[in-house]
Amino acid sequence: MSHDVARVFVGFDTKEVVAYHVLAQSILEKSTMPVQFMPIVLSNLEGIFTRERNSLQSTEFSFSRFLVPYLSGFEGWSLFMDCDMLMRVDIAELWALRDEACSVMCVKHDYVPKVETKFLGQTQTKYEKKNWSSVILFNNAKCKALTPDFVNTATGLELHQFKWLDGDDKIGALPAEWNWLVNEYDHNPDAKNVHFTDGGPYFDEYKNDDYADEWFAARDRTLHVQQR
Repeated sequence: MSHDVARVFVGFDTKEVVAYHVLAQSILEKSTMPVQFMPIVLSNLEGIFTRERNSLQSTEFSFSRFLVPYLSGFEGWSLFMDCDMLMRVDIAELWALRDEACSVMCVKHDYVPKVETKFLGQTQTKYEKKNWSSVILFNNAKCKALTPDFVNTATGLELHQFKWLDGDDKIGALPAEWNWLVNEYDHNPDAKNVHFTDGGPYFDEYKNDDYADEWFAARDRTLHVQQR
């Protein structure tokens, strides 16, 4: 590759369209390297992603995220992010943490969710490795188990608990600041990427959460037009 490009796949949900665009803006305005975005939109994946919606899914991209290595041709590195996030620093910092010895890299959260329900009344499911898969750096060539057939038929826990890898030692650890869980973790001024995991500020009941003011400011910049 002649020049490094950060390939960023973002989960896209028709119930929170604005989230994708504001996250993309927050990445673009701070990045010192070229960024390539790929929203994971279910209607764009007809014939590739065929599994039926599960009642426990809180987002449309709960399982389609695991198609990232396939959509990347099983080459290079790709980053997956949930859409309900806000990048607060240069994504090049995260890109520099890639470790070729790892198959994937993520923040290895160890917590029990504080709330029983999330946005729009979604059930807050509790399971081992909860939220590990909301930010994933995929070393795509080492993730060839994630064929469309497998992603369409594997159980949710097989996918989200990385059981398709040959052991947990293939999972590299990212610092917690790269997937800082709003409301689950205390406010951290040094959080690099914040995750509105219970619900984004665009939902009324979460509009006063930590970092919400930064999200609204980023939304305003997303809507910016230079008038004559």
